[in-house]
Amino acid sequence: MAVRSDIRNVAIVAHVDHGKTTLVDALLWQSGAFRANEDVGERVLDTMDLEREKGITILAKNTAVRYGGTKINIVDTPGHADFGGEVERGLTMVDGVLLLVDASEGPLPQTRFVLRKALEAQLPVILVVNKIDRPDARIAEVVNEVYELFLDLDADETQIEFPIVYCNARTGSASLEPDPESLEPNLQPLLDVVLEHIPAPTYDEGHPLQALVTNLDASPYVGRLALCRVLQGTIRRGQQVAWCRSDGTIERAKITELYVTEALDRVDAEQAGPGEIIAVAGLPEVTIGETVADLDDPRPLPVTTVDEPSLSMTIGINTSPLAGLDGNKLTASMVESRLRAELVGNVSLRVLATERPDAWEVQGRGELQLAVLVEQMRREGFELTVGKPQVVTRLVDGVLHEPVERVSIDAPEDYLGIITQLFALRKGRTEALVNHGTGWVRMDVVVPARGLIGFQTEFLTETRGTGIMHHVFERFEPWFGEFRTRPTGALVADRRGKTTSFALLNLQERGALFLGPGVDVYEGMIVGENARAEDLDVNATKEKKLTNMRSSTADELVRLIPARPLSLDQALEYIREDECVEVTPTNVRLRKVELSAQRRQSASNRKARGLAPVS
Repeated sequence: MAVRSDIRNVAIVAHVDHGKTTLVDALLWQSGAFRANEDVGERVLDTMDLEREKGITILAKNTAVRYGGTKINIVDTPGHADFGGEVERGLTMVDGVLLLVDASEGPLPQTRFVLRKALEAQLPVILVVNKIDRPDARIAEVVNEVYELFLDLDADETQIEFPIVYCNARTGSASLEPDPESLEPNLQPLLDVVLEHIPAPTYDEGHPLQALVTNLDASPYVGRLALCRVLQGTIRRGQQVAWCRSDGTIERAKITELYVTEALDRVDAEQAGPGEIIAVAGLPEVTIGETVADLDDPRPLPVTTVDEPSLSMTIGINTSPLAGLDGNKLTASMVESRLRAELVGNVSLRVLATERPDAWEVQGRGELQLAVLVEQMRREGFELTVGKPQVVTRLVDGVLHEPVERVSIDAPEDYLGIITQLFALRKGRTEALVNHGTGWVRMDVVVPARGLIGFQTEFLTETRGTGIMHHVFERFEPWFGEFRTRPTGALVADRRGKTTSFALLNLQERGALFLGPGVDVYEGMIVGENARAEDLDVNATKEKKLTNMRSSTADELVRLIPARPLSLDQALEYIREDECVEVTPTNVRLRKVELSAQRRQSASNRKARGLAPVS
């Protein structure tokens, strides 16, 4: 097979917040992608508003740097397990990976996930130990933990003999020695190792064109862009090609525009050969996993497969009495078309119909992925009703199975008892417990995925905000049985109106409030958290009765405890099965699925007597 020695394709994979995007920044600066006086923000590849706000990468993106006479295409992948579909898709574009590991935290659950995918694809790995300047760095132990992880994932002899580079991505320095003092002032040692150990793309001379569509983008000028990895042959602008669809059909198409990546820009190209990562226009309805092939000899490539979803939630139109006051996209057809559009570029999502024509079941990898979708739709002007996240179960040999997650906890050892208790309530199983001797412990726990819905907030509360938690899908196991995760009930408004200070003053003795005075509420809307386990219908709009008698307390100042408004993520974690979240561009409200207090009481009575609910 022929080799293109002037190109390398590499993906950077790591756990969230271990420094992938920062390392790409340093590579771009040192390759001359920016002017010396150019004003460039941090994490330049994180271009979405949500990525900048949350400080995480959500979408996989590619860039390119030149080193010597070689072009190195770099794919920056998300570090959060919920966006694992982006990682799997990114790995189809490359010939090797840089596995980035924090010199203090070591390999975490997402490190295991991305490494497993890279080893399954038989991709060579270069270990990059980042942040070796940290005062709590434990470089030798972290390298040994990575070796143990390779053995745990059944890596073969060729894969486990990986080169190691030590670096500080923030300062753009690297070394082949673990001593922080030996760091060179640039990333040249890392680039040398990439050229030496990442194989150049190979191809068969005379083979007809084959290019796999791995991502999608859009341009206001030329429409939908298909991002492809050219595996065989050469593609040219204006060429007539065979478009091999995912349904098995083959259509004739013309490549109207052809771009290749240089640093952060897409530049026009007349042609591109094997190994190149390109963007093409002219395929208006192309989707991920399809093939662009030679017109005379079309040979479709196998469609990219990703792991199945493990979590679902119901998304429908806003049905509350306050619908239509904030947003401008309210109808079921608008919501459905937006969800269908999301499927085009997001291979790990599923959208299924429900019994109701105005609601859909959306399945994904985790709470964060689904919350990001809802947040994006909210910012686009949609008003939605979102149900409680539920796990996706499956039948294996006639036995009900549910997804199980591997959770890694870092917390002060003082909180070990309460953390163990929290997991015991959720039927978690501790598999490893390590005390590093620094006052912190690390726990590895296997727990049902539904036990982690709403766990993050309670975990942070119990550890006083010091605990760090990461989790990743492990496997399906037999159903663990029922367990209760939220010990408190809800304070539910029993009529429509505006909340008053007088009413809230009396209600705050019952529990924590989610809203302050002067807020519109309606029957069935949740205004606070009841300290007891059952729900309580309350009047949050009650006004103080005025009389013509003087009172010694007439001018007494009403002192309300500040309300605890919930963000979208917190609201989705908080709700129970009979509750949902009303999401509008300006408000996040919690409410009961059944707004009428009388109907809720009737349903509760029928359930207590063992009768079927009234439809």
